[in-house]
Amino acid sequence: MGSVRRMLLVALAGGALAVGGLTTTAQAADVNVAKNAGFESGLANWTCSAGSGSTVSSPVHGGAAALKGTPAGQDNAKCTQTVAVKPNSTYQLSGWVQGGYAYLGASGTGTTDVSTWTPDSGSWKQLSTSFTTGANTTSVTVYTHGWYGQQPYFADDLSVVGPDGGGGGDPDPVVPVAPAGLAVSGTTSSSVSLAWSPVSNATGYNVYQGGTKVQSVSGSSATVTGLSASTSYSFQVTATNAAGESPRTTAVNATTAPTGGGGGGGDVPAHAVTGYWQNFNNGAAVQKISDVQSQYDIIAVAFADATATPGAVDFTVDSAGLGGYTEAQFKADVAAKQAAGKTVIISIGGEKGTVAVNSAASATAFANSVYALMQEYGFDGVDIDLENGLNSTYMTQALRSLSSKAGSDLVITMAPQTIDMQSTSGEYFKTALNIKDILTVVNMQYYNSGSMLGCDGKVYSQGSVDFLTALACIQLEGGLDPSQVGLGLPASTRGAGSGYVAPSVVNAALDCLTKGTSCGSFKPSRTYPGLRGAMTWSTNWDATAGNAWSNAVGPHVHGLP
Repeated sequence: MGSVRRMLLVALAGGALAVGGLTTTAQAADVNVAKNAGFESGLANWTCSAGSGSTVSSPVHGGAAALKGTPAGQDNAKCTQTVAVKPNSTYQLSGWVQGGYAYLGASGTGTTDVSTWTPDSGSWKQLSTSFTTGANTTSVTVYTHGWYGQQPYFADDLSVVGPDGGGGGDPDPVVPVAPAGLAVSGTTSSSVSLAWSPVSNATGYNVYQGGTKVQSVSGSSATVTGLSASTSYSFQVTATNAAGESPRTTAVNATTAPTGGGGGGGDVPAHAVTGYWQNFNNGAAVQKISDVQSQYDIIAVAFADATATPGAVDFTVDSAGLGGYTEAQFKADVAAKQAAGKTVIISIGGEKGTVAVNSAASATAFANSVYALMQEYGFDGVDIDLENGLNSTYMTQALRSLSSKAGSDLVITMAPQTIDMQSTSGEYFKTALNIKDILTVVNMQYYNSGSMLGCDGKVYSQGSVDFLTALACIQLEGGLDPSQVGLGLPASTRGAGSGYVAPSVVNAALDCLTKGTSCGSFKPSRTYPGLRGAMTWSTNWDATAGNAWSNAVGPHVHGLP
């Protein structure tokens, strides 16, 4: 990214772009002059630069499709539509966005062109502005785009509401029907998670507790928090769009769990270090399980592979890539580590993992296959490292099914990307909250992410102590127990594309969160002495760098209060 773009990003991080035009209330005769504004007809009426646009079925804000824009190189994934407008008229421009940096604007207005934007968002967020057309303006170009080098963005349900310019508009919506299949997908001592089937023309859903609306969400699941332990509650859901609200579903009842913190986890130490062990050779030091450094308490074997059965996984030791390491040696080394007090788990996913758990059948297949691997190799549990999408409803089902098979000693860890834990409405975050009573630790990846929002609403750049503490704060204040939060960092500069910090920065962040010392400009409102610890990718890259990461971070984690 050139210096000019860097300067622009810094300016944008400090505040929204100036927005011109007037803000007025749309009149009854106004229409949405944008066509295919919900992308239900693919990219019809839209033009995207350099083939950067596509439509996806998930995530969507409403209906069955949304736009996905993927910036690449010098292209910012700009998608445009020219709409017919009336001269000397005011139009309200809005749209819903999610994912990476996202912009919404209008050009060729004949007066002041407008734009609004948001940094990375883990859930759907509405962007809104307005513009007034010039005396001779009969068409305006509306657009959405991402930003250079940032993650893909999603856009849905755009609207340009004002007088009909002669081109007509999208049909008026009809009131949606009530959602089907409302069910309880998980409970903790203070929350109940719900899931239901999406309604095709809905743009949102309302959740009712005991007849009172307590939450509005854009997706087909929700977690109601702030509840009392060992208490029965009743819930209903409605679907909404611009035309109105559906009837309520039949009520479902749920009883919260008894009072308690979080977490299953067998004999994992109160403060633990997790390291990924590579079952492949990518240029890092090749290790056997027996070679894994002693500072690591949890060893995550990377990775299990998807099979032809949806949701099912399998694992085979890469004997050829690991210098003839046999499965018999691997199993013996796993047992020896466990005898030394270590925990060994199988990791599912990774950057290129294609495991999909998105139905009841695939959830069952996942649970059965992971449990089979635990029996075959002696694994203590499972790590969820799915970087290509996760369905909270069915992953919750899968992990609860696995828990029922494996018992209370099951270790469950998760390694979501930074964007996945920006909001409690994200699928990863919802899954973690859904299984809080059996979850060991979430080791979020504080790397390969770019800038992100902290719990104070400010934008922080990766590679700083503030980035680690302000983002961990989101999880700590969003419902996870401190014992379920860990900091995931690369072991060396070669371990990730970006985001490496010196071990001293990791230790400073740990001290800031647990003791309130060594903080940067961000200081949490309270301390979390029960914080679980830290994770690294990988034990192999750590070994390549002379074990600098584990030698510094390991003793520090184990010495936390």
